[in-house]
Amino acid sequence: MAIHIGHEKGGWKGLIVAGLCFILPAVIITVFFAWLYKKYGQLPEVQSFIYGIKPAIIAIILGAIFPLAKKSLKSTELAIIGLVVLVGSLLNISEIYLMFGAGFLALFLAYQRNNKQNNINSFLPLTLLQITNTTILSATNANLFGVFLKIGAILYGSGYVLFAFLDTEFVSTGLLTKQQLIDAIAVGQFTPGPVFSAVTFIGYQINGWHGALVSTIAIFLPSFVFVALLNPMAKKMRNSKLFSVFLDAVNVASVSIIVAVCFEMGADTVTDWRTILIAVLSIIIAFGYKKINSAFVVLGGSVMGFLLTLF
Repeated sequence: MAIHIGHEKGGWKGLIVAGLCFILPAVIITVFFAWLYKKYGQLPEVQSFIYGIKPAIIAIILGAIFPLAKKSLKSTELAIIGLVVLVGSLLNISEIYLMFGAGFLALFLAYQRNNKQNNINSFLPLTLLQITNTTILSATNANLFGVFLKIGAILYGSGYVLFAFLDTEFVSTGLLTKQQLIDAIAVGQFTPGPVFSAVTFIGYQINGWHGALVSTIAIFLPSFVFVALLNPMAKKMRNSKLFSVFLDAVNVASVSIIVAVCFEMGADTVTDWRTILIAVLSIIIAFGYKKINSAFVVLGGSVMGFLLTLF
């Protein structure tokens, strides 16, 4: 959105300036936290603080997607699509297939309702179906660039969907632990700027400074390219009923994938009375006091984790 506004106000120069100004502060701060985490994150005296962050993060994500879910579930049909995607995500089906499958299923159902052939006068990302969910064979910078470029090019919906992709690409392949993924989410939350800055943190954990730089460029590069290419088509896309049907279904799929990720994280994280207490209190704050910045919820969870581990 920031890149799009820059393009609207200042052309390609505005696109670059707006994008870099929005991204760079978060990336710089995230690199600093990534360095601290890699150097001190595994020490016992720091682990007690990290212990409380995990359940707090789950609460923040649930609080963030709840309004999106209410807006997305516009019909019984979309609710059913959401449930199917949720089950598919829990069964570890690729997020790419689930999201775009939901979109094209909605188009098919719309066509069935109309009961006649229509010309599709809107842009549809058909070529994205050809992108497969490749597995990283080794943690080289080329691998990092390829994976994050793919994610940056196909990720749609809330930034939290990113963590489902990260879980598939890195945790499932053994390059990251579930704890490192949750900690990356935490860093993405309490640093300014886009949630995607968590990718900088992950790149650093895997391949140091080079990994952080390569991962950051790869995840954000498609945004610049797509805005430059698609901005002239925005009005046409906005007026397309078929494209709106497609996006409604993808939105619902995004929510379902996030819920599935939260369920899996909760199973690994909320395992004793301390984490249950932190999770419950964090959920109450996230849902009941929406004006409170999520960074304070993360900080509160961290402090509670430290205090509760003293008992």
